[in-house]
Amino acid sequence: MPASHQTGLRRTLSQQIRDTLVHQIVFGELGPGERLVETKVAAQFGTSQAPVREALRELEAFGLVEIKPRRGTFIRSSIREALRESYVLRAALEETATRLVLLTGSVPIDHLERDIAEMYRMAEKKDVEAVGVQTVAFHRHIIEAAGNDLIARTWENLQIEAWTSVTMLASTPELTTIADDHQALLDSLTRGDVDIACNLARQHEWDYAELPHDPSRA
Repeated sequence: MPASHQTGLRRTLSQQIRDTLVHQIVFGELGPGERLVETKVAAQFGTSQAPVREALRELEAFGLVEIKPRRGTFIRSSIREALRESYVLRAALEETATRLVLLTGSVPIDHLERDIAEMYRMAEKKDVEAVGVQTVAFHRHIIEAAGNDLIARTWENLQIEAWTSVTMLASTPELTTIADDHQALLDSLTRGDVDIACNLARQHEWDYAELPHDPSRA
């Protein structure tokens, strides 16, 4: 088997393992403090330890696990609460940023339109991660256009990319609906009604604060 094909296969296995573990961690199937043993995970997926190791490194980057040298990999505590709190704080920051860009007339319409077009394009390809990347870009453009350095720094410090990836991977959302939701946000900005746009921006993040949810409890 050519080396390039091996690399592609390993990447695919790594993503599958990562996505499964994200779901299990967020939904509580793997509890706080529980150890993830590479050999056991590899056996469950019928693969070598290399893709498992790659998946665990990504989970560490997401803040879901802690890799302790010579001790192993452990599930971090309070993952769901941390996820919820992140979106609650985002709601406040993005509501304020929305107000600022409308009051100063600095709404980055062109950037936001391109972000949404890319969301729809990636949704058609069923590329969950790419849609997540574009949602982050959409909100970052609003944050940056607000022109408030403290808001921007606080927003970036929330590890937006990581938490967005966790939410997208754990909740398996309808991708076109995500694009539609962001189109609604842009429409509210275009209309220029500050209160309506701010309320929508806040509610958008509050809705995600309730995700991911357990479909069995719906």
